[in-house]
Amino acid sequence: MDTHGKEITADLARAARALAQVSAGHLASQARLDEQLVRDFEHGRASLTSDQNRLLRHTLEVLGVDFLPEDRQYSYGVRRRHSARGVGRMVNWENEGGPAADDDL
Repeated sequence: MDTHGKEITADLARAARALAQVSAGHLASQARLDEQLVRDFEHGRASLTSDQNRLLRHTLEVLGVDFLPEDRQYSYGVRRRHSARGVGRMVNWENEGGPAADDDL
């Protein structure tokens, strides 16, 4: 199942929301969907129309989630995307302590 640009499954939606660290209510509000519909979809109790699924996927992408397509070696999945600015900030955080040095102990 290639998920690149396609509809997402309930398990991908659940995992993506966890990575985005947002509540179902916030996600539903941002996607302009009913919160209970989002919850039910994530737990396999409801289906989304194609338009609703695209809205949900797009909203999760805006919130910083990448959907990984299935390939021959790995299954499909999600990952958290970091912007170039975010990566630069992480490098700065790592370097805050200064260079490592030998201990005098």
